[in-house]
Amino acid sequence: MTVDIKVIRAGQMYRYYLRETVVGDGRRPARTPLRAAQEQAGVPAGRWMGRGLAALGLAPGQEVTEAQLRNLFGERGRHPYADRTEADRLAAGDSPKKAFKAGALGRRVMVTGVDFVFRPQPTIYLLWALGDEETRLVIEAAHERAIERVLEWIEDEVAVIRYGKDGIYRVRPPGGLVAARFRHYEARSGMPLLHDHLLLSVKGQRLDGKWGSIHTLALHENTVAASALYNEIVAAEVCEALELATEPRIVTAGRRPVMEIAGVPHELIRWTSRRSDQIAACLEDLEHEYVTAVDDDGELKFLPVVSERARAKLNQMAARKTRPPKHKTRPLAQLRKEWKESAIATSGVAVDIINSLLEYARAAAAAIRARVAAVVDVALAAVDVAATVFVMNEGGRFHRRHLLAEARRHLALVLRGRRRDPDLDDQIVAAAISTHCLDISEPKTVRGLEADYRLYTARWALSDLPARRRPPTPAPDPDRQPPADPGEPAAPRPPGQDAGEWEVPRIPPHYERAVLAGAVVREQLRTTTATRVWGRAYDVVAHQQAAMPEQLLAPAAAEVEHDDQEPEAGRGEAIDMTALRALRKSRTDVEALDLTADRLRRLQDAFAKAGDDSRVRADRHAAQADADAVRPVRPVRPDDQRSHHPQQPDPRQGPQAGPGR
Repeated sequence: MTVDIKVIRAGQMYRYYLRETVVGDGRRPARTPLRAAQEQAGVPAGRWMGRGLAALGLAPGQEVTEAQLRNLFGERGRHPYADRTEADRLAAGDSPKKAFKAGALGRRVMVTGVDFVFRPQPTIYLLWALGDEETRLVIEAAHERAIERVLEWIEDEVAVIRYGKDGIYRVRPPGGLVAARFRHYEARSGMPLLHDHLLLSVKGQRLDGKWGSIHTLALHENTVAASALYNEIVAAEVCEALELATEPRIVTAGRRPVMEIAGVPHELIRWTSRRSDQIAACLEDLEHEYVTAVDDDGELKFLPVVSERARAKLNQMAARKTRPPKHKTRPLAQLRKEWKESAIATSGVAVDIINSLLEYARAAAAAIRARVAAVVDVALAAVDVAATVFVMNEGGRFHRRHLLAEARRHLALVLRGRRRDPDLDDQIVAAAISTHCLDISEPKTVRGLEADYRLYTARWALSDLPARRRPPTPAPDPDRQPPADPGEPAAPRPPGQDAGEWEVPRIPPHYERAVLAGAVVREQLRTTTATRVWGRAYDVVAHQQAAMPEQLLAPAAAEVEHDDQEPEAGRGEAIDMTALRALRKSRTDVEALDLTADRLRRLQDAFAKAGDDSRVRADRHAAQADADAVRPVRPVRPDDQRSHHPQQPDPRQGPQAGPGR
């Protein structure tokens, strides 16, 4: 995600923000005024945002002062001008207690706000860091507009004020919210990283004029949807202003692609990834410790494979362990000069490409837009969104916010940096809920009756996916050590062998299975509702065709001469060649994850093998549980080693062939 969220508490947490965050993540000298410290750090002053500013006597874009920050975030939610109000009341003869109460915004709270961190995609801030001054200003303006749009969405659709007993009543703040925005230019590693901290106050005014507190849980729950909206808007703003386009790039095999500016070399992204490399190296060690950890009885403490949830926790631990100390901030002009010199010297990218990065990106965008007709079909998009959310959420149950986040990701994949209608994401969600989702809510409270907290699952079942015969299991590599068998001590790491040389088994990412689920559901719809949905699908299927990596484009033009030949009979062709030829003639991409039967078969084979491996392990563990409680420790047998060793994927199967689930 490109939007993070943290809670701001009165006390030590607030003092951290006042010492470092408001001055560009540097170290604010003691007794230095806020504006002077920001000028020394080379960062701009903070600015107020939000529709709720008028009720506090503030204006959008007004500079944030230290006294205002202290009152609103450090003094448990007081008015930004509470000092002035208190002085006026004391002068009028009020008691100190009454004067102090006059400056409060409702009840005092310990959680005074949340910190949203917005940062664009790497290719965008690379253009910002290495481009000319005009490019920098355009990207910063797009970044600001995207933040404003996300804040407006939070005010209109997310933020709620709870009141009454146990917070049973919930109401949108009609006057809007109040936030302070602070801009930073670099990461802890010193690499370029344009990002803004949006300090959002939890104070909001109700219809009766009283001040209440925003429910922070609702903000946390919608962070993914906010991140997807920000990514989509900032990419569209930058691409429209600079005549660019986006393309999906696969960062981690088996996981969803990320949208980046086309034409920006991947080597430049690697140049900024020093911190990521450190985290990845530490993560390998932590994963090895996880799968081999045993208790006093020699039993495995955890699972013999690393699940996605465990890997996320381990990744957080690796990030904390490798976190470097902060360094002194420098002016942006100096940073940009140093970044360009470093990129030329160490990135491995040619100098002329770095100096003409915008021109290279524009050339790539022209080629993409000449080939890709980005047309969104709401009915087909609803299939993809519902299938992906159904598979990737625990137990196949989800809320509207999950569908909304996935719809925005889908639109970013399809539109390639083009702007869209503001309510198109809501249309896709509405179509997915009405056509493919089943409401399984059992409301027991007023909250359960709200649309945002209705619980859904898919109307169709995916348990009948066609199973394929598992390919022969390759012989285990004798140079690799598997994790210990459950109930046996972990094998020690061979001397001189690093964690990266161990094969740590991981559960395949859910996104791979989600792709397979969407393909199966689309095939079912094509065969059962051909006249109602799929009769027009291939005419507007460009909503899928743009959503793919560049290496998976349609075959070259030289192969078109064979289009009059029907394909040889094979294993369950998933698409008719007539539709495929129509797509080629329309000069659009072919979505390999949807229209290529071979890709579908590969995914089916991979997950059939994963299911077989899981059943083998489950049977073996059940047999061990039925055996005697005490048994002698034995060495790892070859057949056990074969069962636990990660399967080596067939080269023809691609990265989706992973270890057993």
